[in-house]
Amino acid sequence: MDQVKSLILSLFLLTCVFAADVFAQTPILLGLDADMSSGSARSGIAIKRGIELAIEEVNQAGGVLGRPLKLVVKDHHGNPARGADNIEDFAKDDDMVAVLGGLHTPVALYELKNIHKYKMIYLSPWAAGTPVVENGYDPNYVFRLSVRDEYAGGFLVEKALKRGFKRIALALENTGWGRSNERAMKTALEAKGYNPVAVSWFHWGTGTAKEALGDLVRSKPDVILLVANAPEGKAIVKAMAEREESERVAIISHWGVTGGNFFAEAKEAISKVDLTFLQTYSFIDRMDEGRARQVINAYVKRYPDADNVRDIYAPVGTAHAYDLVHILAKAITQAGTIDRAKVHEALEKLPPHNGLVRRYARPFSAKKHDALDVSDFNLSKFDKAGAIIPIGLE
Repeated sequence: MDQVKSLILSLFLLTCVFAADVFAQTPILLGLDADMSSGSARSGIAIKRGIELAIEEVNQAGGVLGRPLKLVVKDHHGNPARGADNIEDFAKDDDMVAVLGGLHTPVALYELKNIHKYKMIYLSPWAAGTPVVENGYDPNYVFRLSVRDEYAGGFLVEKALKRGFKRIALALENTGWGRSNERAMKTALEAKGYNPVAVSWFHWGTGTAKEALGDLVRSKPDVILLVANAPEGKAIVKAMAEREESERVAIISHWGVTGGNFFAEAKEAISKVDLTFLQTYSFIDRMDEGRARQVINAYVKRYPDADNVRDIYAPVGTAHAYDLVHILAKAITQAGTIDRAKVHEALEKLPPHNGLVRRYARPFSAKKHDALDVSDFNLSKFDKAGAIIPIGLE
């Protein structure tokens, strides 16, 4: 009888060891809900690459809670309804701890209901609309390491005024993102004693974007502040380049134009237009820093379309996503579980983190779900080969 009991106990212990080993190898899942195939697909690919590079580092160091991280990708095609469906699908998997999303603010805004219905942690590396984070939900499951339009509008206005531009016109896509920027830009202008000389709206689609430029130039602006993604931005820049050189107007753009094949498809026009745009991070500017060099080397080794640092396209998407994954890994470790509610709580209580983009005194808190601020912004431009270069480094 004792031998039977001993055998049963041994079998039980072996089963426990086997189960623990299986659990240790079961991946912790991260979702990516982004445009992977439409007009801003490069933004989605850039985000995906930042996630992959960070996951590789985390897994090489032993994973999180003894388990590897694994990425699951869904393509929302820039369609809000598809994005909401993606969030619902991700939420069905208990091993899915968080979703990273990008690019479009309208998609993120439409997803908010499902994000909070399923208490799905949503990490935003590229969506600037202020209401994405200031969304009225409590607890708020959205955490952003990206631009916030409340800050971006003022930054773009300030840069325009510093260049001596007084007659400032606004060209805005007719979405939640465009309306978020309208409020921020008008507020910033009013604080300086100005009003926009004209405001023109365009829908997604190149035809209305070109018409928007025609409406604006009749107001004789010194500069146009543009809020557009790559397809519409291309139409506006091409239309500006077609004007007589003496009639061309400078364009200071939000960063959406860098999320697609904008440069490749508008290279000639860009060379004829005074175009600068908002950015938060440059691998070229920071390439001598240790962590940046590490990421650059891994990027070039992993992705065959990149021979050097200048081939890292849409760099903000990669850098922001990279930092978010490492921050999330710390939160999971601190929580000691992948229970979303407890990881959410940990995200609000993390200690300082030395990231790629910056050193975060505290990435997030209960009252602050934006990790970046205006001190992280810069104006950049394309060089002749299409690399994004901060102004003053070209």
